Amino acid sequence: MKFTETALKGAFVLDPEMIEDDRGFFARTFCRKEFAAYNLNPDLVQCSISFNRQPGTLRGMHYQSAPHAEAKLIRCTRGAIYDVILDLRSHSPTFRRWVAVHLSAENRQMVYVPEGFAHGFQTLEDETEVSYYISEFYSPEHARGVRWNDPAFAIGWPIANPVISVRDQTHPEFAS
Repeated sequence: MKFTETALKGAFVLDPEMIEDDRGFFARTFCRKEFAAYNLNPDLVQCSISFNRQPGTLRGMHYQSAPHAEAKLIRCTRGAIYDVILDLRSHSPTFRRWVAVHLSAENRQMVYVPEGFAHGFQTLEDETEVSYYISEFYSPEHARGVRWNDPAFAIGWPIANPVISVRDQTHPEFAS
């Protein structure tokens, strides 16, 4: 795998290195040793998928608070998404900054989201599916979020008027 660090310290875009022949290709999408070599959390304890019927569906911005903060490895397995990660680590030089990556079934890229980041995405195609590999067990009492359109972050979403849950619409503003 090829690891490319984003503008946010500790967050990476991963490209699988494909070995191709006339049958198709083979590529590794996770390796504990490679993750450890980049100081990324290699402990993945849960996997989840999200299926989204229409373009413009927005899920986010989610995270879990300590002691259940989670790292995530995100991959779009069908369709395409505008994937956003937001640094909420108060000690970080990139605190309150965000980066967006276009993930698709076609480009096969993945995003590594470190602990202390919020994560969300907006679908760009019909019937989009997203796969999550997560380092911490889900803990409902530690589940948190910040509003997708919070002016403190000014995230530039590609599709206006998203399809979004009531829960995600009503996350508090970051300042509160």
